[in-house]
Amino acid sequence: MSELKITASQVQGEASITVLQLNGKVDHNTSNLLLDRARQAYEDGARNLLLDLSSVELLTSSGLIAIQSIFKLFTPEDELQRMHDLKEQYKSPYFKLVCPDPKLYYILNIAGFLQSLLIYNNLQEAINSFSS
Repeated sequence: MSELKITASQVQGEASITVLQLNGKVDHNTSNLLLDRARQAYEDGARNLLLDLSSVELLTSSGLIAIQSIFKLFTPEDELQRMHDLKEQYKSPYFKLVCPDPKLYYILNIAGFLQSLLIYNNLQEAINSFSS
């Protein structure tokens, strides 16, 4: 059975940011855990989420589906609708990723996530991007 450890933290700056640091595998056994933690953060009032994939060993299609669901959860409905209607390129200012691993970055790229998500090489750079 796959294991995934999720550590949640808050960063307070110009914007309040919830950081979920993942350690392990994001696959069919663990993707619901990730989605549940993101939903809980949203229900608790988080509106800016940073997902840190720095310690992810494996990301499968189930993990990609979870990331897409989190993107939809944290993006306001009117912005999703405008993106869909106008076919505009949209980079979410509310949900971002940290992914220094070139292999995971490649997976995110071929799955089309680079078109809608900002992806950073390190945690501090990603945190700073919420105030830019």
